[in-house]
Amino acid sequence: MRELTFTAAAREALAEEMARDPSIFVVGEGVGERGGNFNTTTGLYELYGPMRLRDTPIVERGFIGMCTGAAMTGTRPVVDFMFVDFILDAMGELINQVAKIQYMSSGRLKMPLVLRGSIGISGASATHHSGSYFPMFVNIPGFRVVVPTNAYDAKGLFKTALRGDDPVIFLEHKALLNAKAQVPEEEYFIPFGQAAIAREGTMATVVAVGSMVRRVLEACDALASEGISIEVIDPRTLAPLDIPTILQSVHKTGRLLIVDETFAPCGIGAEIAAQVTAQGFDDLDAPIQRLNGVYTPTPYSPPLEAAVVPNTTQILQAIRDLLAE
Repeated sequence: MRELTFTAAAREALAEEMARDPSIFVVGEGVGERGGNFNTTTGLYELYGPMRLRDTPIVERGFIGMCTGAAMTGTRPVVDFMFVDFILDAMGELINQVAKIQYMSSGRLKMPLVLRGSIGISGASATHHSGSYFPMFVNIPGFRVVVPTNAYDAKGLFKTALRGDDPVIFLEHKALLNAKAQVPEEEYFIPFGQAAIAREGTMATVVAVGSMVRRVLEACDALASEGISIEVIDPRTLAPLDIPTILQSVHKTGRLLIVDETFAPCGIGAEIAAQVTAQGFDDLDAPIQRLNGVYTPTPYSPPLEAAVVPNTTQILQAIRDLLAE
């Protein structure tokens, strides 16, 4: 298999689906001739022109509202919002229209709308360009929330998103965009709600979200040299969330740590911990632990930025503390 970056794999998925389905079009700031802020549409403008690669003004609520109507009438819009922070201006449209229209129409109207863009703390992007916010979207019935962590998953999950009839929030962490992985040339899809076991182990389970998967795997490599065997689970999608795979792992290991860059209060880790406690309490040999980013706006200063994100040293200590319980 060839190796592709995360961005190239997702772009290939989009190119394949646009070639197959003429009802797919992309809107966003700079998605036309410029190819997107993160090269998400590079080369597609030359193939499909301004009718299917539509540059927009800085008016997120306007073009998300436009695409909401377009999706209801049978087309398949893709909103490239650049940074997830920007679509917060359209929360009224997203919560009251995009997420609810299929329910409100008794399924007569579909909402095949994909909203994709970058998330996360990386590159001194400061507090207006470093959010993730996926706990907010997981809290709203109707959304599919997808957080791929490698190129293989990015392509397979994006193709699933582009074929579906539900609104999908497709979130791509900035720190992962240039990371490479093997990607098959043949077509494939990854179903939503199916977590990946990124590493098998026996002594504890670590559920890592987004960019934390890579850091947790680095920590587990170090622990393996000491004979410590840790299982790592990458949820891949947060809505739907694959709780059965997490429960199966906890049944085997007896311990659970959840590592997530986003804030702890009302976070995805709290939801996972609550469900495991309710459904797998008898399998636990120690209290569930969580490791989150610092509960603060993201600093611009690179050293301060690094200080608010869980690092490998902290992950190692959290795993050691869990094993010592």
